[in-house]
Amino acid sequence: MTSNASSPIRTRFAPSPTGFLHLGGARTALFSWAFARHHQGTFVLRIEDTDVERSTPEAVQAILDSMEWLGMQPDEGPFYQMQRMDRYREVVAQMLAAGTAYHCYSSPEEVEAMREAARARGDKPRYDGTWRPEPGKTLPAIPDGRKPVVRFKNPQEGATSWNDMVKGTISFDNTELDDLIIARPDGTPTYNFCVVVDDWDMGITHVLRGDDHVNNTPRQINILRALGATLPEYGHVPMILGPDGEKLSKRHGAVNVMEYDNDGYLPEAMINYLARLGWSHGDDELFSREQLVSWFDTKHLSKSASQWDPKKLNWVNAHYIKQMDNAELAERVAPRVANRGGHPEKIDLPGVMGLLKDRAETLEQLADGAMLFCAEFKPAAAELVEQHLTAAAREALADFAQRAEGTDWTREAISALIKAVLADRGLKMPQLAIPLRVAVTGQTQTPAVDAVLALLGKQTVLARLAAI
Repeated sequence: MTSNASSPIRTRFAPSPTGFLHLGGARTALFSWAFARHHQGTFVLRIEDTDVERSTPEAVQAILDSMEWLGMQPDEGPFYQMQRMDRYREVVAQMLAAGTAYHCYSSPEEVEAMREAARARGDKPRYDGTWRPEPGKTLPAIPDGRKPVVRFKNPQEGATSWNDMVKGTISFDNTELDDLIIARPDGTPTYNFCVVVDDWDMGITHVLRGDDHVNNTPRQINILRALGATLPEYGHVPMILGPDGEKLSKRHGAVNVMEYDNDGYLPEAMINYLARLGWSHGDDELFSREQLVSWFDTKHLSKSASQWDPKKLNWVNAHYIKQMDNAELAERVAPRVANRGGHPEKIDLPGVMGLLKDRAETLEQLADGAMLFCAEFKPAAAELVEQHLTAAAREALADFAQRAEGTDWTREAISALIKAVLADRGLKMPQLAIPLRVAVTGQTQTPAVDAVLALLGKQTVLARLAAI
C-alpha cells in the first residue's frame, strides 16, 4: 500500500449532527485542527448527516457555532454527506463490477438466525457468507420480490493491522470481520462506507478520532485497500471521564460546548483546557493557541482516559480573565450586563473589569459584579439600615460627604479622605467602610470601598448619602 508520509497533511473532523457538539467531539476537533496547523496542512470539516431521522439543521448550526466560538474554522468545508449520495452509489457500482462487493439477498431474520447459530457453536455471531461469490460456488436462487443489500467482500485470511498514532500497533484477525453491508436495500450507503469514500476523495492523510471508532478502522482499511486508495494514518484518542471516573455525561454538568459560552467561559481558556486534557507539553499547564500549534504532536497524546475537572477549568478560565486587557474584557462582558437589564454604556466598564477581574472565574461573575455600578439602585433592606446606619455612623457619613464636596474624585483621594475621617473621629475602618457600602450600594460586601466609590462617581455617591 502506498504511503502518505510525503503528502501535504490533511486532517478532518466529521461530526454527526444529531445533537450539539459535546466536549469529547470538541477535543477531537481541536487535536485534528492543531495537527493540521502545526504541519501547515489543511483542516477539513465534514458533516456526516446520513442519519436522516436524527440529523437536524439546528444541530448542524450548533456544531458550526461551536467551531466558530472555539476559533477552529475549517480550511475546507463544511461538506455534507447527504449531498454526495450520487458519488457513493457510483463507487458501490464500481465495487460490484470489480467483484469486491456483492448483492446479498438474506433477510434480516435469516441473518439473525445465522448469528444465533454461531453463538450456539461458541463462535462470534456474524453473517455466514451465504451470498458471497466464490470460484465454483453455486449461489441460492434469488427470492422473489426481495431487494438485496450490498456487502463488502472482506478478506478472509490474514490480519488487518495499523500503527496507531496514539495506541501503537493494533491488529484484527480478518476472520473476525464479517462482510460489512455498504448499501441498504433502498440503495442508501452505510456509515463506514461513506467515511471511506469521503476520506479517499478528500485526500485525508491523518485521522484523529475517539477510540470508540477502533473497531471501525479495520473495516475501513480493508475497503480502502479494495479501492486501491492510499491509507490515512489513524490515531484513536481515549474518552473523557467525569470527576467520578465514569464516562462524561450530562449528570456531570454541561457537556454542550456552547453552554460553556453561556456560562461565561473564554474560548481561549477552553482551548487550553481541552488540549491539556489528553495531551501534554512537559509540565506546561497554561499556553496560548499559538504555542499549542507550535508544540502539538501525536507522541504526547495520552494512551489513557482523561478526567474532566470543573475546578481546573475554572482555574484556567480565571487565569485568562486576569491576563486579558480590561477594554477587551469589558467588550465581552457588556452584552451579559445588558441582558441583566444593566447599562454598561453609562459606566467605566473597563475600570470595573480592572476592579473585579482578580477574583472572577467567569464572565458571568464579572457581569454580576458590574451590575453594582450600572443597575437601578436598590437601597439597603430595613434590617441592614437599622444594624449599620446608627446615629454615630450617620454622623461619620455626613462628615465624609461634606469633605468629599471639595475632594478630587480619584481612588487615591477617596482613600485619603476615608483615612482622615477615621483618624479625626477615632474610628476603625469597618465603622465607616461598612456604613458607606450600605448607604451607597445597599450591600455590606463589595470590592475595595474606595475603588467602588470612585467608579460610581461623585454625584451618585453624594446623592445616595444625602438620601439616607
